[in-house]
Amino acid sequence: MNHAKLIRGRLLSFKRAPLALTDIESYRYEHDGGLLISNGKIAAAGDYAAVKAQAPEEIEEIDHRPHLILPGFIDCHMHFPQMQVVASYAGNLLEWLNTYTFPEECRFVESDHAARIAAHFYDELLRHGTTTAAAYCTVHKTSADAYFAEAMKRGMCMVGGKVMMDRNAPQGLLDTPQIGYDETRAVIAEWHGKGRNHVAITPRFAITSTPQQMKAAQALAQEFPDLFIQTHLSENHEEIRYTGELYPEAKDYTDIYAQYGLLGKKTLLGHAIHLSDREADALSEAGAIAIHCPTSNLFLGSGLFPMKALMRRDKPVRVAVATDIGGGSSYSMLRTMDEAYKIQQLLGERLNPLESFYLMTRGNAEALSMVEDIGTLDVGSTADLVVLNAASTPAMQLRMETIKTLPEELFLLQTMGDDRAVVETYVAGMARKPVERGETAAASAGASA
Repeated sequence: MNHAKLIRGRLLSFKRAPLALTDIESYRYEHDGGLLISNGKIAAAGDYAAVKAQAPEEIEEIDHRPHLILPGFIDCHMHFPQMQVVASYAGNLLEWLNTYTFPEECRFVESDHAARIAAHFYDELLRHGTTTAAAYCTVHKTSADAYFAEAMKRGMCMVGGKVMMDRNAPQGLLDTPQIGYDETRAVIAEWHGKGRNHVAITPRFAITSTPQQMKAAQALAQEFPDLFIQTHLSENHEEIRYTGELYPEAKDYTDIYAQYGLLGKKTLLGHAIHLSDREADALSEAGAIAIHCPTSNLFLGSGLFPMKALMRRDKPVRVAVATDIGGGSSYSMLRTMDEAYKIQQLLGERLNPLESFYLMTRGNAEALSMVEDIGTLDVGSTADLVVLNAASTPAMQLRMETIKTLPEELFLLQTMGDDRAVVETYVAGMARKPVERGETAAASAGASA
């Protein structure tokens, strides 16, 4: 059980989505703030002197001044088995999947390999200030077991699922409708609700699931209505065309998931770039979440996600943000939002830094229906925190000399920050940012040959 501690620094937490850069009512900011942590939860938050007065006389105190303390970052769409295919050269999504990703995922039948990559995966999350993520495992139950076991070791709140796929992939990556159903049920029984684990029903996407497997996913969704459902939607024009050929009876790509009862308030849809008005309406009416993966969309040339346009529709679409490792090119939510900003610029839209930091914290927590536990610094929340230093590099330090406001500081962190800006990452009040691993020296030597 965690003992009590008092963490001091500048506190920033959002109450709701900011309406403008001047919307100071949307967030709480304490220039000299304190967080009283007890048994992994936030017991008090606010002005340091006031919080200190509520603390026991003998208490561990950690002073992070002048750094910013925020809720830990949340990443709503990742692929944990794809760590070793990040930065793979390919022309588009389907080429990238077939050339690099599917062969790599075949290796996760081996439990030792799955456990090793899971340890590295969680190290990278924590190094970059991410305390919760929703991730795809592989078709192998061993990968889900490794993923959730490592989450429990770290005490992290994580969403994940064994992928269901029974066609259009190598033999080593195929299950069957029955095996996908049975093994997902087994993962739910073994891991859902253990520690802070949340299992997601995970048909990879319509291309890799037959109608029979989609029915199996539907059966799971009916049996376990509180579980997340995660899949991919409308990432790439060629993918959309091929999906239409495989499901000719559907009105469009979104309608496939609707026909099988897979659209709801806990449905996480990776990408959703190229939606018709009808599809956007369907997502809005179902309450499903379109997840923007900017570094991946740019890296694979998939398209420019119309985030602002979707959010301000008469029937607005719920939106979350994510790195999409390994199609994405960075584990950092800061780098992710830098690319999200640029995409909106190209679309003639503005994404201000308050919105970006809201999305990375409370916004993504709301998308995951977890805002009572994560995404804020509210009393009663789990003390998942990130501590940020906007002067973490020489170039950032020089720029900080001219910065006068909090939004300017946030924009600098978003534009130039990365894991070096993360001073510490706390999970349930425990400092968890890993020290550098020394395991890569041999690999580096080999690569230089």
